[in-house]
Amino acid sequence: MDFTLSTPALLFPTVSLLMLAYTNRFLTLATIIRNLRDRYMNEREETLLPQIENLRYRVYLIRNMQIFGVLSLLFCVTSMFALFAGWTAGGKWSFGLALALMIVSMLISLRELQVSVGALDLLLTDLEEQERLG
Repeated sequence: MDFTLSTPALLFPTVSLLMLAYTNRFLTLATIIRNLRDRYMNEREETLLPQIENLRYRVYLIRNMQIFGVLSLLFCVTSMFALFAGWTAGGKWSFGLALALMIVSMLISLRELQVSVGALDLLLTDLEEQERLG
């Protein structure tokens, strides 16, 4: 396999798009959390607490997704530097680590998607309960 300086550069667009998606998820959750907090402070609805707990877990997952994504980018740059300096073995190892970190980031993203479906399920269950009672 031909491993050149441009090989690690292939990961840059992927990491950039994933980080943008992760940031959008984070900002959306931050808005939802602020709204739920205000709603809870005004109404003290007990049904909001599980939603808030779910959102807290999702924020931590997104933080970890971002950390592993940034580390992936860092090792990608390290790989490019190593290749530029002529350290082919170091460049390959750094790139391999960058790929592994990106895989971890995407696996955490899958978990966050599962949890987000759980959050929606909480809302739908609450809606169904209200419909039965009303």
